[in-house]
Amino acid sequence: MKLRKVMALAGTAVIAAGMMAGCSSQAEETTAATTAAETTAEETTTAAETEAETETEAEAEAETEAAAEGNADLSGSISMSGSTSMETFANALCESFMNLYPNVTVTAEFTGSSAGIESVLSGACDIGNSSRNLSEDEIAAGAVENIVAIDGIAVVTDPANTVSDLTKDQLVSIYTGEVTNWSEFGGESMPIIVIGREAGSGTRSAFEEILEIEDQCAYANELDSTGAVMARVASTPGAIGYISLDVLDDSVKALTLDGVEATAENIQAGSYFLSRPFVMATNGEISAQNELVQALFDYVYSEEGQELVSSVGLITVE
Repeated sequence: MKLRKVMALAGTAVIAAGMMAGCSSQAEETTAATTAAETTAEETTTAAETEAETETEAEAEAETEAAAEGNADLSGSISMSGSTSMETFANALCESFMNLYPNVTVTAEFTGSSAGIESVLSGACDIGNSSRNLSEDEIAAGAVENIVAIDGIAVVTDPANTVSDLTKDQLVSIYTGEVTNWSEFGGESMPIIVIGREAGSGTRSAFEEILEIEDQCAYANELDSTGAVMARVASTPGAIGYISLDVLDDSVKALTLDGVEATAENIQAGSYFLSRPFVMATNGEISAQNELVQALFDYVYSEEGQELVSSVGLITVE
């Protein structure tokens, strides 16, 4: 009897082991099948993604080729003249546009805003660059104000000047000659050398109009370019001047005005009061200009063109 019980128990153990082995085998087969299915799905997805990427690249290449063919159709020249403050932007625009349209030549001369408007109205150039709003007389003569960017005007001193901030009223008192020594503002006892731009400069016009001191300034020197103003201020102890924000560098010290720094962000927020438009004026509406000039404005107002505006430190137009 004991032997039969032992044999029965052994048989039961063998059957159980067989059943477990069978379950294990089925589980392994199921797992293998699942893994194979997942691998097949992954391979299918990867193949689909690769095919989609290839199609996207092919479409992009086709668009680039089509654009290149279209760009090759434009040829000729565009001439700009005017604001020296717009030199950095104008040069960048010329280079970028000519890269896009290899058969087009764009040139820019820097003669001052008023001279640029006169040139476009007389037909001497295609576009007159102005770093100020157009006057009523200029508009009446046919000039159209096309604002392409917003620029800030930085007030700068020589790097050694210990004064770092001025209020609007203090700035007015300096440029009208009411205050003539830096000690009045907590600085060293040193004469204030007032540097400005020449008559006809867009920067000067904007600066004086914003401060409401037209024809009241007591300039020690009136210089004919933004670069000349910055160089003179940098090398003259006690000097103060104003320049376009996009050309500001470490050779001079930029003052805060009413405690606000001259930055694109502060100008956009409206907290920095010295700002003005950059205008590419035309004789008549843009739609009345030749194909090349219209293409240039299309580019300036495009997403790529406004990225160019930002890249040179200017503020884009909405």
